[in-house]
Amino acid sequence: MNPTQSLVIDGKSLSGLQGKASRDPQGAIKEAAKQFETLFMQEVMKRMRAASLDNGMLDNEMSKLGTEMLDQQYSQAMSGIPGGLSAAIERQLAGGVRAPTGDNPLSMRGVGSGSVAPELPSLSKKNVPQAASRFILQHDDAARAVSNESGIPAHFMLAQAAHETGWGRGEIKHRDGSTSHNLFGIKAGGSWKGKVAEVTTTEYVDGQPRKMVQRFRAYDSYEDSFRDYAQLLTNNQRYAQAVESARSAQGQQFSQALQKAGYATDPAYADKLSRVINTTVRVQRALA
Repeated sequence: MNPTQSLVIDGKSLSGLQGKASRDPQGAIKEAAKQFETLFMQEVMKRMRAASLDNGMLDNEMSKLGTEMLDQQYSQAMSGIPGGLSAAIERQLAGGVRAPTGDNPLSMRGVGSGSVAPELPSLSKKNVPQAASRFILQHDDAARAVSNESGIPAHFMLAQAAHETGWGRGEIKHRDGSTSHNLFGIKAGGSWKGKVAEVTTTEYVDGQPRKMVQRFRAYDSYEDSFRDYAQLLTNNQRYAQAVESARSAQGQQFSQALQKAGYATDPAYADKLSRVINTTVRVQRALA
């Protein structure tokens, strides 16, 4: 059997999979799901052979061992097929994984600081969307840090970042697939001297959606993105009303002031953002 295809049936292999989980959680989940499917297929084939009639004459310990090894190879070959059993197992395993600390992959607030981050599966009982809870747990620390500097409530910034990125699923990326850390869709104008990411996006011209290539600012970290966003609002007079509404914790007025100031071209931007703010507040209460 190919050593790279060995199953987690001993301590050494298990330690290897555990080590991979710390470096690449999603890769470890995929590997574990495939191994679960392989073991399941082996058991199915074992039961099928047990239910069939043996010929008796040529059966011996060596032939049985050879059959078991062949079944193992067949089981591995049939496992990991897209849309198969391992895909369903992978989805179940992914729902219960707490991501490691760090900027990316997700950083769970409280891990490593003496407190325990809430398990995501338990939040579903509170009607908390998993994508929303993951996003907020990932970016809550950065938002709070910048909120202390700017006076803009953290949940307002988190909500707008969530709306701009679809709870992190539509993050602006470079052509090589790496993240730009731009959570707010801030474009790179002529005064921007930093890194940029060029992507095709939807803009509204005279109320009609249009696809066009735009240059967006790129940052070294998500906290830099929150900080640049706060500076954009607080240092630009056209967003003065939005900042005042934010500091007064008036979500609807904040959203409307942003749209009026021309932050986005979507004519329904204010209503959409207001709904995300409400969702963010609900999720934060559930996480508290």
